Amino acid sequence: MKIHDVEKYAEVMDRWGLTLLTVTEEGLAIRMERGRAPDVVPLPVQEEGRAGDLPPSVPEDQETEAVCSPMVGVFYAAPAENAEPFVNVGDRVRKGQTLCIVEAMKLMNEIRADRDGVIRKICVTNGQVIEYGTELFRITPASSERRTG
Repeated sequence: MKIHDVEKYAEVMDRWGLTLLTVTEEGLAIRMERGRAPDVVPLPVQEEGRAGDLPPSVPEDQETEAVCSPMVGVFYAAPAENAEPFVNVGDRVRKGQTLCIVEAMKLMNEIRADRDGVIRKICVTNGQVIEYGTELFRITPASSERRTG
């Protein structure tokens, strides 16, 4: 995408009085917004009973921590279109393990676990355009897991 294209989209926003425009072209997504950014940005959350929710074997009362996106881009759950996702709900992960990829400016950025734990929830969908700070996963840290014996 060239600066000429961005200017063209800005003109479309002016002409139609738009305050937000998201364009995906040649594998690159841009978001143009007029006005002040909101103080609170709603995060996408899956509804109860959907695929990203906890399996019955994971206790509901354990504390979780968020893994948030360090950049704006496109979320990819797997290394390739037909590949298995890096992680699923209920998977144990190790510090440094790849959780997903965020594509930004045609660069594939691996997002890695910053702690050992269990994936409790996947908060976004494959191919979704995400913002800086978007919650990607909920993880129960290894130190918070209930010990049973």
